Amino acid sequence: MKSFNILLVFLVLLVSCKNKQNASEESQNVQIERDYASFGKLIDYKGTIGSEDMLDQFQSLKEADTLETKFSATVTDVCKSKGCWMKLNLKNGEEVMVKFKDYGFFVPKDIEGREVVVNGSAFIDNMSVEDQKHYAKDAGESQEVIKQIKEPKKTFGFEADGVLIGQ
Repeated sequence: MKSFNILLVFLVLLVSCKNKQNASEESQNVQIERDYASFGKLIDYKGTIGSEDMLDQFQSLKEADTLETKFSATVTDVCKSKGCWMKLNLKNGEEVMVKFKDYGFFVPKDIEGREVVVNGSAFIDNMSVEDQKHYAKDAGESQEVIKQIKEPKKTFGFEADGVLIGQ
């Protein structure tokens, strides 16, 4: 019985080490490809459109539409509390608010100015005053700025299931 238990422990260790090695190899593949770190669903850079093309896509959407896509852009702002959302620069001063599917993952809080690739669903959002104030507070805005928010705002929204962050 002792030898059976020892054999069982050995097999469990062998299998767990093998799984860690496979996970490490997958993670390493993402790191090698253009030096990106991966968050959420494992995605790659292939098929990515630029931020200018993405703005054109947003401008063709109606409020009830969604578009499955992958695009790259520069981070202009990120939640300072948890990394639970970020804003990306499109062009002409336009931004898109990116949230993460099912609140399932977060991004680092210090990625402003870095290039990212996001994969998921683009949509037009009519952001409530309450949500605008919440995000302004997360971004570290002053109470004076937050008090000035008084009307809903049409925004570009994106729910990401996977994110690559440039190193």
